[in-house]
Amino acid sequence: MRSYLSVWRLPSAPVLLVAGFAGRLPSAMVPLALLLMVQQQTGSYAVAGLASATYGLAMAGMAPVLGRLADRRSPRPVLLGQAAAYPLLLTLLVTVVLGGAPTAAIVAASAAAGAGTPLVSGAVRALWSRVDPGVRVTAYALDATATELVFVAGPTLVAALAVLTTPAWAVAVAGTLAVAGALGIATSGAMRGWVSVPAAHHASAFATALAPGMPRVLVSGAALMLGFGALEVAVPAFADAAGAPGMSGVLLALWSLGSVAGGLWFGARVVSVSLPRQYRWLLLGVTVGLAPLTAASDPWVLGALLFLGGTAIAPTLTVQNSLVGAITPAHATTEAFTWLSTMATGASAVGAALGGALIEGPAGVSGSLLLAVAGAALAVVVTLVPGRRPAGQRASEPVAA
Repeated sequence: MRSYLSVWRLPSAPVLLVAGFAGRLPSAMVPLALLLMVQQQTGSYAVAGLASATYGLAMAGMAPVLGRLADRRSPRPVLLGQAAAYPLLLTLLVTVVLGGAPTAAIVAASAAAGAGTPLVSGAVRALWSRVDPGVRVTAYALDATATELVFVAGPTLVAALAVLTTPAWAVAVAGTLAVAGALGIATSGAMRGWVSVPAAHHASAFATALAPGMPRVLVSGAALMLGFGALEVAVPAFADAAGAPGMSGVLLALWSLGSVAGGLWFGARVVSVSLPRQYRWLLLGVTVGLAPLTAASDPWVLGALLFLGGTAIAPTLTVQNSLVGAITPAHATTEAFTWLSTMATGASAVGAALGGALIEGPAGVSGSLLLAVAGAALAVVVTLVPGRRPAGQRASEPVAA
């Protein structure tokens, strides 16, 4: 606990943790609430899925652009502008859907709202990258754990609001949380002390993503998230096939709670191994943890395996964030973390689509579970591919949490 108290005592740390959690909830809430709202209004899962996917892809595609803009001066004006625009875009989206507008208008409004999602995650991680190196890994561990909790609390809150009221109210609550989170981070002391680092020269739009060391982190992270996307559709299908469809939420929650437990344990450790080596071994741990899922035949057995396998996830994401912060040029930290989120979002969507296709085909649920294992294994292989070394020694230094 002492290491976590040292992070909590940092200036603005409570604001970053609490506001960061609130500001990230819409990322887990709006796509699901939008799916439910459009389906109820149109009666079509195809249109609902298209709207939800459009929202997510627009959010992922716009993030690096906004991250690059934030790095040039400060994330503060970007967050303040989004805090003003996002509620209006969500209001437009709800009005279009409930007003019975055609599919093209729903998709356009979904894209606009997704593109306007506040840049909370990238800004928070960029601020953590500037804290004392002695507590940075612990801060990243808390951040990864909070992110896992977002994907437990967000869908649960949407489900409760959808039952008690309507999905439109879930969108409204998500918008309120997004504004509160963005304003909290934008007005924090850490953000007021932000000092931009000018770039040495005019760089291309993909310079940060192609910086030495970054492609391997991004591609390995994408492979891992592709596997997670497949697993997220395999779990409900497994529960349904076992005659216990209501277990799907419990199983996914156990997976996330395992990750939370692993993240809290890892963040308090002192690790004297280089970041690239930690990352490779943790990815291998995720792969080993996912492999037994393919042999599960009972929902409760699957739940136990998901919890145990999940313990390696938050530590992996913690080291991944540390690695990105170490190898990224100081003038592009926000953009770098948004590239990580963009690749993860896109790969997860692809994994969900492929996993769904496998479930509907001869491979069944086992095929989707095998895809999850293959994605994690591919991530390990990617880290073994030779590439350009990052400038300096930051990425190879041992890190003490």
